[in-house]
Amino acid sequence: MSLAKTDVSSEYMRSVKTRFLDAKNYVEKTFDQLSEEQLFWYPNEDSNSVAVIVKHMSGNMISRWTDIFDTDGEKPDRNRDGEFENTMSNREEMKVLWNKGWEVFFETLNGLKEEDLLRKIYIRNEPHSVMDAIERQMYHYSYHIGQIVYIAKMLKSDQWQTLTIPRKK
Repeated sequence: MSLAKTDVSSEYMRSVKTRFLDAKNYVEKTFDQLSEEQLFWYPNEDSNSVAVIVKHMSGNMISRWTDIFDTDGEKPDRNRDGEFENTMSNREEMKVLWNKGWEVFFETLNGLKEEDLLRKIYIRNEPHSVMDAIERQMYHYSYHIGQIVYIAKMLKSDQWQTLTIPRKK
Protein backbone atom coordinates (compact mmCIF):
# COMPACT_ATOMS: atom_id res chain seq x y z
CA MET A 1 0.00 0.00 0.00
CA SER A 2 1.42 3.36 -0.90
CA LEU A 3 0.71 6.53 0.98
CA ALA A 4 -0.22 9.66 -0.87
CA LYS A 5 2.12 12.62 -0.53
CA THR A 6 -0.61 14.49 1.36
CA ASP A 7 -0.90 11.66 3.89
CA VAL A 8 2.85 11.72 4.54
CA SER A 9 2.93 15.51 4.85
CA SER A 10 -0.08 15.53 7.17
CA GLU A 11 1.39 12.80 9.34
CA TYR A 12 4.76 14.57 9.46
CA MET A 13 3.16 17.84 10.57
CA ARG A 14 0.97 16.09 13.12
CA SER A 15 4.00 14.30 14.50
CA VAL A 16 6.29 17.33 14.78
CA LYS A 17 3.58 19.48 16.36
CA THR A 18 2.96 16.76 18.93
CA ARG A 19 6.70 16.35 19.69
CA PHE A 20 7.26 20.10 20.06
CA LEU A 21 4.21 20.45 22.29
CA ASP A 22 5.41 17.52 24.41
CA ALA A 23 8.83 19.17 24.77
CA LYS A 24 7.25 22.49 25.74
CA ASN A 25 5.07 20.77 28.34
CA TYR A 26 8.06 18.88 29.82
CA VAL A 27 9.86 22.14 30.40
CA GLU A 28 6.80 23.77 31.92
CA LYS A 29 6.48 20.83 34.34
CA THR A 30 10.15 21.39 35.12
CA PHE A 31 9.55 25.10 35.83
CA ASP A 32 6.81 24.09 38.27
CA GLN A 33 9.30 22.06 40.31
CA LEU A 34 11.81 24.89 40.67
CA SER A 35 11.82 27.84 43.01
CA GLU A 36 12.37 31.29 41.54
CA GLU A 37 15.92 31.23 42.91
CA GLN A 38 16.59 27.90 41.22
CA LEU A 39 15.39 29.23 37.85
CA PHE A 40 18.21 31.79 37.97
CA TRP A 41 20.94 29.54 39.45
CA TYR A 42 24.00 28.70 37.39
CA PRO A 43 27.05 26.67 38.46
CA ASN A 44 29.72 29.05 37.13
CA GLU A 45 30.27 32.09 34.91
CA ASP A 46 30.57 29.94 31.76
CA SER A 47 27.25 28.19 32.34
CA ASN A 48 23.65 29.25 31.87
CA SER A 49 20.71 29.26 34.23
CA VAL A 50 17.35 27.83 33.24
CA ALA A 51 16.10 31.41 32.77
CA VAL A 52 18.96 32.30 30.42
CA ILE A 53 18.41 29.16 28.35
CA VAL A 54 14.74 30.12 28.10
CA LYS A 55 15.71 33.63 26.95
CA HIS A 56 17.97 32.18 24.26
CA MET A 57 15.35 29.69 23.06
CA SER A 58 12.72 32.42 22.85
CA GLY A 59 15.06 34.72 20.91
CA ASN A 60 15.85 31.89 18.54
CA MET A 61 12.20 30.99 17.98
CA ILE A 62 11.20 34.58 17.32
CA SER A 63 14.09 35.18 14.93
CA ARG A 64 13.81 31.89 13.06
CA TRP A 65 10.04 31.68 12.71
CA THR A 66 8.96 35.28 12.08
CA ASP A 67 8.26 36.02 8.43
CA ILE A 68 10.13 32.89 7.32
CA PHE A 69 9.47 33.14 3.60
CA ASP A 70 10.52 36.76 3.20
CA THR A 71 13.40 37.27 5.63
CA ASP A 72 16.45 35.36 6.81
CA GLY A 73 15.94 33.40 10.02
CA GLU A 74 18.78 35.32 11.63
CA LYS A 75 17.09 38.71 11.93
CA PRO A 76 19.32 41.80 11.93
CA ASP A 77 17.80 43.03 15.20
CA ARG A 78 18.47 39.78 17.06
CA ASN A 79 21.09 40.12 19.78
CA ARG A 80 22.12 36.49 20.19
CA ASP A 81 24.95 37.27 22.61
CA GLY A 82 22.55 39.33 24.70
CA GLU A 83 20.30 36.28 25.00
CA PHE A 84 22.97 34.77 27.24
CA GLU A 85 22.85 37.66 29.70
CA ASN A 86 20.32 37.48 32.49
CA THR A 87 18.17 40.58 32.24
CA MET A 88 15.07 39.06 33.83
CA SER A 89 14.20 39.49 37.47
CA ASN A 90 11.48 36.94 38.09
CA ARG A 91 9.61 33.82 37.02
CA GLU A 92 6.81 35.76 35.34
CA GLU A 93 9.18 37.64 33.02
CA MET A 94 10.78 34.34 32.11
CA LYS A 95 7.40 32.73 31.39
CA VAL A 96 6.34 35.68 29.22
CA LEU A 97 9.48 35.23 27.08
CA TRP A 98 8.99 31.46 26.98
CA ASN A 99 5.39 31.76 25.81
CA LYS A 100 6.16 34.51 23.28
CA GLY A 101 8.76 32.33 21.55
CA TRP A 102 6.48 29.31 21.40
CA GLU A 103 3.56 31.44 20.21
CA VAL A 104 5.57 32.68 17.23
CA PHE A 105 6.86 29.19 16.49
CA PHE A 106 3.47 27.44 16.65
CA GLU A 107 1.71 30.23 14.74
CA THR A 108 4.12 29.70 11.86
CA LEU A 109 4.07 25.91 12.13
CA ASN A 110 0.26 25.84 12.18
CA GLY A 111 0.11 28.10 9.14
CA LEU A 112 2.27 25.88 6.95
CA LYS A 113 0.71 24.06 4.01
CA GLU A 114 1.89 20.81 2.46
CA GLU A 115 3.58 22.61 -0.40
CA ASP A 116 5.53 24.79 2.06
CA LEU A 117 7.52 21.87 3.48
CA LEU A 118 9.89 21.78 0.52
CA ARG A 119 10.08 25.55 0.02
CA LYS A 120 13.47 27.14 0.60
CA ILE A 121 14.04 29.49 3.49
CA TYR A 122 17.29 30.99 4.71
CA ILE A 123 19.02 30.81 8.06
CA ARG A 124 22.23 32.81 8.25
CA ASN A 125 22.16 33.06 4.45
CA GLU A 126 22.13 29.26 4.07
CA PRO A 127 19.20 27.69 2.20
CA HIS A 128 17.11 25.06 3.97
CA SER A 129 13.85 23.41 3.11
CA VAL A 130 11.16 24.25 5.66
CA MET A 131 11.18 20.59 6.65
CA ASP A 132 14.92 20.73 7.28
CA ALA A 133 14.49 23.94 9.30
CA ILE A 134 11.85 22.21 11.44
CA GLU A 135 14.19 19.28 12.04
CA ARG A 136 17.04 21.67 12.82
CA GLN A 137 14.87 23.33 15.45
CA MET A 138 13.80 19.98 16.88
CA TYR A 139 17.47 19.18 17.44
CA HIS A 140 18.29 22.63 18.83
CA TYR A 141 15.33 22.85 21.19
CA SER A 142 15.83 19.29 22.41
CA TYR A 143 19.44 20.11 23.25
CA HIS A 144 18.41 23.05 25.42
CA ILE A 145 15.43 21.27 26.93
CA GLY A 146 17.79 18.50 28.03
CA GLN A 147 19.99 21.14 29.67
CA ILE A 148 17.01 22.64 31.51
CA VAL A 149 15.82 19.27 32.78
CA TYR A 150 19.32 18.23 33.81
CA ILE A 151 19.87 21.45 35.77
CA ALA A 152 16.53 20.93 37.49
CA LYS A 153 17.34 17.31 38.35
CA MET A 154 20.64 18.39 39.92
CA LEU A 155 18.96 21.12 41.93
CA LYS A 156 16.03 18.99 43.08
CA SER A 157 18.07 15.85 43.74
CA ASP A 158 15.85 13.25 45.41
CA GLN A 159 12.86 15.66 45.33
CA TRP A 160 12.83 15.56 41.52
CA GLN A 161 9.54 14.31 40.11
CA THR A 162 10.22 12.50 36.87
CA LEU A 163 8.57 13.78 33.70
CA THR A 164 8.42 10.37 32.05
CA ILE A 165 8.27 6.77 33.21
CA PRO A 166 10.07 6.42 36.56
CA ARG A 167 12.93 3.97 36.84
CA LYS A 168 12.02 0.41 37.69
CA LYS A 169 8.37 0.91 36.75
